[in-house]
Amino acid sequence: MAILIYAESSEGKYKKVAFELASYAKKIATSLGTTVTALTINANSTSELADYGVDKVLKVTDDSLLKFSAKAYADVIKQAAKKESSLIIVLSSTTDSLYLAPLVSTYLNAGFTSNVVELPSSFSPFQVKRTAFSNKAFNLTEISTEIKVLAIAKNSFGLIETKSNLTEEVFSPTLTDADFAVKVESIEKVSGKVTIADAEIVVSAGRGLKGPENWGMIEELASVLGAATACSKPVSDIGWRPHSEHVGQTGKPVAANLYIAIGISGAIQHIAGINSSKVKVVINTDADAPFFKVADYGVVGDAFDVVPKLIEKLKAFKAANA
Repeated sequence: MAILIYAESSEGKYKKVAFELASYAKKIATSLGTTVTALTINANSTSELADYGVDKVLKVTDDSLLKFSAKAYADVIKQAAKKESSLIIVLSSTTDSLYLAPLVSTYLNAGFTSNVVELPSSFSPFQVKRTAFSNKAFNLTEISTEIKVLAIAKNSFGLIETKSNLTEEVFSPTLTDADFAVKVESIEKVSGKVTIADAEIVVSAGRGLKGPENWGMIEELASVLGAATACSKPVSDIGWRPHSEHVGQTGKPVAANLYIAIGISGAIQHIAGINSSKVKVVINTDADAPFFKVADYGVVGDAFDVVPKLIEKLKAFKAANA
């Protein structure tokens, strides 16, 4: 009856979200008097998971799973859930897991809800709070099926260290050719920089930068903060920045701890896609820009004056506190 999580990893290293899921699942397990089992696929080690309350790891090592395949991975999760008699399966809201979750719920005849932001408010009936309407509202969702699949919104729960005595078990699921009906031809990755999916801080800019030649200061600010760079839709549409950096309702959703918008007016689609970010900072010359209405902090000023000074202050602060 263990709570099962899928501990996502990339190139053998766990993503931060794996530890967030473990923290979340441990709280549920404690309330229900049960344990947490983590499923890992081609991860290098398991010891890190013990810091966040995982009691047992089902370790899958299979070269056929080196490239993500939603159907195959979902089948592995299904088999792990049945092995552990898990009635609650906890996934993330990453792109990969949002492909997985509907398949897992179908395979297990389970109820599924995404964008979960809190622990269950009730276990009988089973109710959880989630975001709705492009993060503009919350609703309380009740899952009435015996097996439940939850996808936790990024950065909604945080990391809670709870040491456990972890045990490890080699798990060898049975896979068929049908699990690999969709073939992965290639994977393009950006190297040497923080990705939007993993970033806790995102520095984003819009047409207020006036041209792609001015993005150097955005990248420098991101480098100082250890942040990912992003952009508004018009910027990616006219080719100033790659489409992989487009954030918003029609781009990549962002739920960062800190989101800095520079020279972005704040169209409703953009705000909807970043509204889950905890702290929003806006820098814009237009005091009436819509973004200021949702900002936690706002600077009315020219980015070409403000950003270099901000970089200078941050560098000085880091040097003084090194």
